[in-house]
Amino acid sequence: MAVFKYSCLDFVLTFMGLCFLLLDIVLDIWTVVTFYQEKAYVSLVILVLLLVVSSVLAQVFSWLWYSPKEFVKGPVVKSLSLSPGKVKLLHVLQCGIYFRHAGVVELSLGSLRDSDHDSEGFAVYLTHDLSMLRIIEAFSESAPQFVLMLAIILRQGQLDPVTVLKAFGSASAIAFSVTMYHRSLRSFLPDKKKQVVVSSLVYYVWNLCLLLSRLVALALFASVLPCFIFMHFLCSWLVLFFFVWRSKTDFMDSPGGEWLYRATVGLIWYFCWFNVVEGRTLRRTLIYHSFIVADIVLLCGLWCWKMLSMELPFFPVSAPVAAAVASCVVGVYVVGLALKMLYYRYFHPNIAKEELKGHEDEGSTDEPRRKTMMTLRRADVEESCDGEIHYLQGVVERDSDQRKELHYNKRMRKLAGNFYCNA
Repeated sequence: MAVFKYSCLDFVLTFMGLCFLLLDIVLDIWTVVTFYQEKAYVSLVILVLLLVVSSVLAQVFSWLWYSPKEFVKGPVVKSLSLSPGKVKLLHVLQCGIYFRHAGVVELSLGSLRDSDHDSEGFAVYLTHDLSMLRIIEAFSESAPQFVLMLAIILRQGQLDPVTVLKAFGSASAIAFSVTMYHRSLRSFLPDKKKQVVVSSLVYYVWNLCLLLSRLVALALFASVLPCFIFMHFLCSWLVLFFFVWRSKTDFMDSPGGEWLYRATVGLIWYFCWFNVVEGRTLRRTLIYHSFIVADIVLLCGLWCWKMLSMELPFFPVSAPVAAAVASCVVGVYVVGLALKMLYYRYFHPNIAKEELKGHEDEGSTDEPRRKTMMTLRRADVEESCDGEIHYLQGVVERDSDQRKELHYNKRMRKLAGNFYCNA
């Protein structure tokens, strides 16, 4: 079986992820204080609501994804002697994800220092969950917050180059989270099928174009019709949630968790496409992108109509400028679609599910033991007590080797199958 490698680059990216997570908390607090000082109470309530919902959602997924072996192998849990009840309390206090990050950093440091392949494989296992949690946080907090901040700026009439750069930087950060998720999926590819670095670059650029266009269109609409953006989200989410349900996803281990996952995918689809089932995705992606393009045209059209009606308290724009802005927003999305087709044409490997790293199912520790005991010959068992002890040691050693092979993330393997096995 192929071995999952945890490189120095993976460690650096994980450590940077923890630092950026802490920095994001500081910036969120600073934004909340700024809204309070400016007496922008409506924006303050919306921002706090986004932060709370996003944090609770990520913590719930983090807790649901803890498995029994993580309580045994998890470095932070082990070093701090934290029981499952205490870990659950940490998630209730909204601190569970930070311990996940710290645990991966501690475990990866140990694997890099001691060349422990077992710890290395487990570090990759935990990193995969972190990449998915970052996706959830990006689309439940960062993306809506981007729309909120840009809409406020547009209403204030302060659209200067610095503001444009800030918006571009925020969208880049979200696209970076998506690219890191893509990097996690790549770890399941066989060595001969691994993609080159330029594939991740193209993947990043087309996601940036699609995200930037979608987020700007939503911000333009929210700046002129702020009350209707909530109705727009609710109606769109219900339609997208229906299609996720019809896709019959099978990602979580419990029915309740699966419904939560489907609702979350509906939220992600509101901003960006996300593969959720195996098989050919061409038809589904065409329907999805057609829906989003039509929605962007509608949002930009309503923005142009309101801006040209001269009924708004902030700065008016001329018809050519409004048309140019709307055309640029739609055009950037079209460019993103072209780059996406380029990626799938030249960089995306279509492979069989059996070629992905990892077993088809994790299995229990009893199953490898039964298989190992069945493969041992009767001649291996000596009649003496010492021989029996040697026999049992052989079973334990082989069983231990089997456990090392089970350090892969079955959830991310499903997502990798959805993404790569679409021939």
